Amino acid sequence: MRSSRHSAPPIVEDGVRLERRGDHWAALFAAMAGPCEVLCQEEDPATALRLAGIAAAEALRIERKFSRYRDDNVIHAINSAGGRPVKVDTETGRLLDLAGLAHQLSNGRFDITSGVLRRVWTFDGGDRVPSAAAVKALLPLVGWHRVLWVRPHVTLPEGMEIDLGGLGKEYAVDRVAAMLTAETAAPFLVNFGGDLRVSGLRRNGSAWRVGIEDPGREDRAERLIDLRAGGLATSGDARRYVLRDGVRYSHILNPRTGWPVRDAPRSVTVVAGSCTEAGLLATIAMIYGRGAEAFLAEQGVTWWCHR
Repeated sequence: MRSSRHSAPPIVEDGVRLERRGDHWAALFAAMAGPCEVLCQEEDPATALRLAGIAAAEALRIERKFSRYRDDNVIHAINSAGGRPVKVDTETGRLLDLAGLAHQLSNGRFDITSGVLRRVWTFDGGDRVPSAAAVKALLPLVGWHRVLWVRPHVTLPEGMEIDLGGLGKEYAVDRVAAMLTAETAAPFLVNFGGDLRVSGLRRNGSAWRVGIEDPGREDRAERLIDLRAGGLATSGDARRYVLRDGVRYSHILNPRTGWPVRDAPRSVTVVAGSCTEAGLLATIAMIYGRGAEAFLAEQGVTWWCHR
């Protein structure tokens, strides 16, 4: 006779679907522009559902607060200030500090002001490549060094924008992991669109087995790895690119030129102490292009590059 925990029907509540998968519960919901899941080895479904609700609420909070697509949040206030200083809260300030650190670590290659380049670049798998003149016209609006950030005020020159999309999802994963750690001693894994954080080993002492997507085949994993602690993140061009005359243009842009990075890997995966650290290093490595492997080799983390 099968155990009831293996045949329990799914529970759906407030946009969260909870289902039993062997020795853990899987909570599924949509946020951060993609699928999210939390795997937790709690036995009680009510507790697992409560934890899932915490995770979903926090992911949606961060999305609402930092999405560039909304007109009612701090990012909109900063981007529409017309050159005037904007006072920001402590959480936003920490992310601005992190953006500045990433800019420094990458020698200016990671730049949260480069989002204005999407005005001429659309990475939808199509074949539209902007003119050199159109790209050049936007470059005066790109450059973290032009931003005045003196806590608690940030000032952008008129016409410039910031975009925290390169930080937000990984930050959300780490925030949710911290909140769940405060609520349960049960092992768990947080997965937001392939960016992960685990609490530690599973109850039986084994690692969490996760797959790294093959950038050439979305339906299969290129590699299976055992994640024992910390976070994992992948940056790549499997879904966002332009293909023109046989040339594939990655969505990873060089903020100095406004053009896709040359000779970038198809994908970079990093395992680090947190999902935020892993995500930053993976993205910076992509921006280094042909120098990705050399950059990663200096960071003291586990990594994989697919070319």
